[in-house]
Amino acid sequence: MSQNPILLNVNGIEVIYNHVILVLKGVSLQVSEGAVVALLGGNGAGKTTTLRAISNLLAGERGEVTKGSIELRGERIDRLSTSDMVNRGVIQVMEGRHCFAHLTIEENLLTGAYTRTDGKAAVAQTLEKVYTYFPRLQTRRHSQAAYTSGGEQQMCAIGRALMANPKMVLLDEPSMGLAPQIVEEVFEIVRDLNTKERVTFLLAEQNTNIALKYADYGYILENGRVVMDGHAKDLRENEDVKEFYLGVGGSDRKSFREIKTYKRRKRWLA
Repeated sequence: MSQNPILLNVNGIEVIYNHVILVLKGVSLQVSEGAVVALLGGNGAGKTTTLRAISNLLAGERGEVTKGSIELRGERIDRLSTSDMVNRGVIQVMEGRHCFAHLTIEENLLTGAYTRTDGKAAVAQTLEKVYTYFPRLQTRRHSQAAYTSGGEQQMCAIGRALMANPKMVLLDEPSMGLAPQIVEEVFEIVRDLNTKERVTFLLAEQNTNIALKYADYGYILENGRVVMDGHAKDLRENEDVKEFYLGVGGSDRKSFREIKTYKRRKRWLA
């Protein structure tokens, strides 16, 4: 995947909700240090569950990893607490942004530095860095989060994660509900943070087009399984990915009569 050392290794994990619902069925993936890796697939494919398994947020959803292992720099992390994960530099930005509505943008950002122990000056320095990457947040720093746009809230959520000085950010559906030009802006900032600050990203995204434009590597999930993976460039040029995920080719809508043909073409469903 890359010459860089492996930062995250997910090996054959199964996830069950409520002791009965099998959601992930042997998912394996790797994220190299300094990479941007995309988890792709439709709604319900298992992308969010994969991120929550990595960041140990499943318990709140009555889910658990029942098989397989998750390692960060060779250390098993699947039994660690979420705060342990933060201390190791792994931060998740939840789907739907989840800003504190009653707090200002700046107060929201500062909550991300809650676990920092390197003093106020260092936190202030990081805050200025966040404002450099997100100038729109600096303009709105004294506005209540509830009265800012969806794009500004998404930027705030990512900025808040950066306040913890992460090594790796798990970014869940960053494009959801945002206008196309704002999506582009958010992904440009992700690329900047990756290249300039060396932040590693694992992002779950339904918008395959935008994700493969900015990612180095991609994994496609369907029904809780990885059905294809490869370098982003190769996936963009793959005929099946073009037809079924990028909306290129196969221009005629398929009728129910053609479902079998569809399944045959989509080889990984076999």
